[in-house]
Amino acid sequence: MQYKKLGNTDLQTAPIVFGGNVFGWTLNEKKSFKMLDELFEKGFTTIDTADVYSRWAEGNKGGESERIIGKWMKERGVRDKINLATKVGSSMQQGGDKDISRSHILKASEDSLKRLQTDYIDLYYTHWDDNKTPVEETLETYQQLINEGKVRYIGASNLSPERLQTSLDAAKRSSLPKYEVFQPEYSLVERAKFEGKIRDICQQNNLSVLSYFSLASGFLTGKYQDKEDIHGKERAMFLKDYFSDRGKNILKAIHDVSNEYMVSEAAIALAWLMQRPGITAPIASATKKSHLKSFFQAIDIDLSKEHMQQLNEASAY
Repeated sequence: MQYKKLGNTDLQTAPIVFGGNVFGWTLNEKKSFKMLDELFEKGFTTIDTADVYSRWAEGNKGGESERIIGKWMKERGVRDKINLATKVGSSMQQGGDKDISRSHILKASEDSLKRLQTDYIDLYYTHWDDNKTPVEETLETYQQLINEGKVRYIGASNLSPERLQTSLDAAKRSSLPKYEVFQPEYSLVERAKFEGKIRDICQQNNLSVLSYFSLASGFLTGKYQDKEDIHGKERAMFLKDYFSDRGKNILKAIHDVSNEYMVSEAAIALAWLMQRPGITAPIASATKKSHLKSFFQAIDIDLSKEHMQQLNEASAY
């Protein structure tokens, strides 16, 4: 498996990053450990999580994903073999305010380190922008954490083009840490948030791009064909808006292309991302060992120009 370098760092990732939002949500601790064991064995050693995962699950308070990952790393003794990414900026309270102030980052980072049972975070993301904290304050706080050995590199997610560019300019002007990775929502059903200004900024500044919701919460696997299929499902809140005419056209295109290559629809959706301009690697989750087959299928596929065009046209916006 060919690994990819992340920005101007010494971090490398498999062509697909595993999304840890399922740990403590759709996977309990026991099943999470089995999945993590399987991922590690197969060489998927970059794990993406956040302090608030899996807050939205009934009975959860946030931090569940980090706790499970931390316990697994400690029990298996594999911390030094894992590229660990987590995030700061969201509130542990549903509907709470975003916060990337110095005080919040310092407290949240300590809380994450305790849950993860580690001394350092390989890649620490600004999860959401609060659109009020001066970017210099945020970057200076990251500098402190880097100086203390608690964070190695930083990334950003969900920033506007303006705030991302302002942050990059401030880093250069004041010799502060630079975002090395950007994490946008990007998939066949959600293209507009990344394509355009954000992609241009990332390419111009050598930011690696790891897309989240790469399978649109399972919609692009072909598992759900209409709204009736998601009734009562944990992911219903994320899926409910996808069942438009455009969404159905995308599903048909993926289905047709997957038949051509004799692979899963999830593999086609991931392969499309891996071949899109500016994308370093998609982030994807799985809840069963059998789902990982799609990861390897996607890595092995080289979609033709004609099939890429077919998918591009079906997902045009």
